[in-house]
Amino acid sequence: MYEDYRFLAIDFETANESRDSACSLALVGTWGKRRVFSQYFLIRPPTNWMRNQRIHGISWQEVADAPSFADLWPLLAPMFEGAHFVAAHNASFDRGVLEACCRAAGLPAPALPFLCTMRLARAAWNLRPTRLPDVCAHLGLSLTHHHALSDAEACADIVVHAGPDHVRAALTQSGARRR
Repeated sequence: MYEDYRFLAIDFETANESRDSACSLALVGTWGKRRVFSQYFLIRPPTNWMRNQRIHGISWQEVADAPSFADLWPLLAPMFEGAHFVAAHNASFDRGVLEACCRAAGLPAPALPFLCTMRLARAAWNLRPTRLPDVCAHLGLSLTHHHALSDAEACADIVVHAGPDHVRAALTQSGARRR
């Protein structure tokens, strides 16, 4: 039953190829089918090298005065409490960023399983390709791709659309392993 699922959809944008270079983060808490919060944060990455600005449009000027990941963690950590799993599109990327940012800040990463919505979309609808814009187009979801909040909200919607049977099956697959 959906009422039993409490999950957190997550999306990071990074400044560059370094996994600990998060420059924005969105967290969407969903209990059952009901979205209970949507939060978006700018993050000051460890360096001002914003190589990925061409992808997400976030400049150093926008994040220079933002809190670091370590400074933001006291606001973030409670959002993970009560969640049964974390959902992300291409979950290995977002899980890797979360773990790298926590490690760099000297913090333990949340010990929750990750559900990959790319794999979920393949299993639920036999979709190929499963890039986020493709899955959103298939489901009729609006998307501003590479804006962390839009991506995380779309990810949460994909989980809800897939239904509890597909979610349960996906959580038993290798893509939902604990860290």
